[in-house]
Amino acid sequence: MIYEFEGKTEREAIELAAQELGLDTSSFDVEIIESQGGGLFKKGKVRIRVHTKDASFPVAEEEHPAPEGEAAEPRRHVEPIPMEDFERKMIEWTKEVISRMGYTAEVSVAFREPKKLGLRIDTESASILIGKKGRNIDALQLLCNVYAGTLGHSDIKVVLDSENYRLRREEALVKIAYETAEEVRRTGRSVLLEPMNPFERRIIHTTLNDIIDIETKSEGEGLMKQVRVMMKGRK
Repeated sequence: MIYEFEGKTEREAIELAAQELGLDTSSFDVEIIESQGGGLFKKGKVRIRVHTKDASFPVAEEEHPAPEGEAAEPRRHVEPIPMEDFERKMIEWTKEVISRMGYTAEVSVAFREPKKLGLRIDTESASILIGKKGRNIDALQLLCNVYAGTLGHSDIKVVLDSENYRLRREEALVKIAYETAEEVRRTGRSVLLEPMNPFERRIIHTTLNDIIDIETKSEGEGLMKQVRVMMKGRK
């Protein structure tokens, strides 16, 4: 199911969603669809869309830092050897799928967190498995989470990575956000970024949320939407 909530900050909107839905914040996906920073005479506004998970078709999530003021999650374990049957099956399944794609790879545990498992793929074909803008590894990650659901672990989010792509992509998006904001300031015209998934759009929104003269808004339908970056108060 999909719901929308609004608050003065992202944290307030998420807490409101959790309270009204009676769910823990880790049990649903959050997509920021509008973010406006506050000013001297104007309150900030953040509008979010909440996707509650369907146990029969779990949605893979990316890792997010804890909101400011909240305790961070326990530090990750980096022991690469699978510790339980579920982890062994996930590793074997991932290697088998990659093998059927025509590539060889070693898969190991990258980290463990409550309700989250990270798998690292080491392969000479990393660029192909990652794909353009991560589309291939995102698709493989989604399939991994579907398989995890068939094993009775739809509550565990499986995150795939290779050659630190996830971190490099996040850094690139932050750079794109700041460069786009500068372009909007320089030209006075809004800029519509390329289609992105919810996690990527959230990085753009949160990166620019504290810039007083810039605001962002998601546009489009479906999973892949575009973020418009514009001068605050202009349409």
